[in-house]
Amino acid sequence: MTIKTETEKPVLTYSKSTRLVALVTAFMKQRRMGLNDFIQRLATNSYACKHPEVQSILSLSPPQDAELMNTNPSPPPSPSQQINLGPSSNPSAKPSDFHFLKVIGKGSFGKVLLARHRADDQFYAVKVLQKKAILKKKEEKHIMSERNVLLKNVKHPFLVGLHYSFQTADKLYFILDYINGGELFYHLQRERCFLEPRARFYAAEIASALGYLHSLNIVYRDLKPENILLDSQGHIILTDFGLCKENIEPNGTTSTFCGTPEYLAPEVLHKQPYDRTVDWWCLGAVLYEMLYGLPPFYSRNTAEMYDNILNKPLQLKPNISNAARHLLEGLLQKDRTKRLGCTDDFIEIKNHIFFSPINWDDLNAKKITPPFNPNVTGPNDLRHFDPEFTDEPVPSSIGCSPDSALVTASIKEAAEAFVGFSYAPSMDSYL
Repeated sequence: MTIKTETEKPVLTYSKSTRLVALVTAFMKQRRMGLNDFIQRLATNSYACKHPEVQSILSLSPPQDAELMNTNPSPPPSPSQQINLGPSSNPSAKPSDFHFLKVIGKGSFGKVLLARHRADDQFYAVKVLQKKAILKKKEEKHIMSERNVLLKNVKHPFLVGLHYSFQTADKLYFILDYINGGELFYHLQRERCFLEPRARFYAAEIASALGYLHSLNIVYRDLKPENILLDSQGHIILTDFGLCKENIEPNGTTSTFCGTPEYLAPEVLHKQPYDRTVDWWCLGAVLYEMLYGLPPFYSRNTAEMYDNILNKPLQLKPNISNAARHLLEGLLQKDRTKRLGCTDDFIEIKNHIFFSPINWDDLNAKKITPPFNPNVTGPNDLRHFDPEFTDEPVPSSIGCSPDSALVTASIKEAAEAFVGFSYAPSMDSYL
């Protein structure tokens, strides 16, 4: 982005403004679309399917792709094969414990709602998921994985905390920290891009969270501005762990095709085994977007964007520091074996000259004042949530347990698939 003088300032005509709004609207809609839905739409586009990279991505042969693309679905598991993480440790929790106030987010399988607990008046973000929708897309393993990762997150300042989880016959409930500073995507959309010190602060807190997940042998895999929240003071909170991959040792790899189109690393697109460095590629993509306003290889034509990710050299405009340029070149290295972080993981990121102004101990202790304060007045201040969500009425079924007449064979099957989902922390967690 070049800096213009006052005399060079472009005139934004009505027609240009209309085109800009249309472009941003289309961009937002695509960004909010899940990978499953995106692939299904891509598969029905005959022109896009002719592109060789798209044909490769949509190939039905590798068995690992069936998990997310539903191209070769496996038969439903028998009860003996269902995921079982042990008995419920919070059998008394129920939807009627909460007063559900507003819809603050939506996803493929349900909604996130602002809720106040009737007993203690505390505010929570309650993620309510429909079991039938999860089972239909065979995503129960990812939901259980999200729960497992959340259970391990209680110690880190930049990861959303799970208070407990429970289930009814037809729904799953995550009781999460309520974060109301807004999505990073929301703020980027309003401001277009951030100055370098602000981008550095956010990138450092994100890197700290990713480094912590890696220390637990967890690869995040879906870093994007929509999954990065700001708390009421302006600190980063990473959320949505549905695509996390557990048990990835320092030199371990995985090969499932998943993520968000704009942020897919080259090795994922090539369907090659990938490792923790996939998260550092995504950090580079998010940092680039914070500095420039769009992801590094973005195109409205998704096949062209994939081709850009695989083949186009990284282009950096001259309005960033040499340290930022060097970091982006290291993180957005197409060869993962040469990418920054491939040898010593988070330590390499932490020690990069771009982060030299950061005192990491102070950062993790939240002693560094955030560069932006969301200025929320309290839990009821929803100014940083998209009206697309908050204007939607709260479904009356959210806070209800299903009528016994509705407990059909399919609901019983759903109940069996999520044995062990319910969770309550031990008292030691609070000491």
